[in-house]
Amino acid sequence: MAAKVTRLRTAPPARTLRSAAEAFLDTIGSANTRRAYGIAIVKTVDQLDGRGLDGLIGHSRALDSVTDAEVGAALETLWGNAAVNTWNARRAAVGKWLSWCAEQGWTAPKVPASAARSTPPDSDTPVRSRTAIDRLIARREIHVREKTLWRMLYETCARAEELLGLNVEDLDLAGRTAAVKSKGAKPRTRRRGATHYEHVLENVYWDAGTARLLPRLIRDRTRGPVFVTHRRPGPGKYLADRDVCPDTGLARLSYDQARDLLDAATAVDGPGTGWDLHELRHSGLTHLGEAGASLLELMAKSRHRKPENLRRYFNPSPRAMRELTSILGPGAERGR
Repeated sequence: MAAKVTRLRTAPPARTLRSAAEAFLDTIGSANTRRAYGIAIVKTVDQLDGRGLDGLIGHSRALDSVTDAEVGAALETLWGNAAVNTWNARRAAVGKWLSWCAEQGWTAPKVPASAARSTPPDSDTPVRSRTAIDRLIARREIHVREKTLWRMLYETCARAEELLGLNVEDLDLAGRTAAVKSKGAKPRTRRRGATHYEHVLENVYWDAGTARLLPRLIRDRTRGPVFVTHRRPGPGKYLADRDVCPDTGLARLSYDQARDLLDAATAVDGPGTGWDLHELRHSGLTHLGEAGASLLELMAKSRHRKPENLRRYFNPSPRAMRELTSILGPGAERGR
């Protein structure tokens, strides 16, 4: 008589910190995002596992053995003294990983309330006056390409990367507007079916100063990058077709090149002491706020999603504060 063999049921292996981290990172499609999240999550796992500078330790701890307080302590040890933006980014990555683990039905800790998100400090970016900006752009030795970019940055309050990424065919010269791929824009993807590679676009608007300069810059070009270099790229440099003007063969102006051009035109104590491209966006938003633009109008202009992020850009000048304070002075009501 044949013997009957009964398979013994064994419990599945415990989910460890390291295996949970690897499973989560495998779900992220973007290489850059995976790398950024990996920095935060892997270092946190190493800290919780007790991995030191002397090399590897034994097995990784079970995910369900870690407490909320331990997660908070690990974050504080790793990034407690880091910049506010670094702390927020690392904390958010670890929090998203642990939330994903809970969604899988695994017993996982959470980021404790003691490791709360920090509020970014007010920006210390200088605000340039309208007069200073006008004088810079009016200088005869400044090329029309730089004049157009700087005026456009100021009037649109757009980010430099957004304007440098524009093509001539993106411009609506009559409407004084253009659609830009904004910061953080991602391809639209379906849950099922093919991927949509179009990006979500947002409109930026300019005024007469930019409207006068743009036709001089693009001349008779009808396609290709708006802002291009003055020389063709070398034979060993690879560029995407979108980044090369099909008519002139000139390459798209890079952010580093644009930054160096503004720095060279405004430096007073050598390279690196001039203006930054971001100062033109910052100054435009500040001047709009001083002129009485509402918070909602400023958010629409800057395309910020949160009011607290916009607050960093609004630094009223002493003159604006004096004019505001004058409303409270004797006889102010009669003069209004």
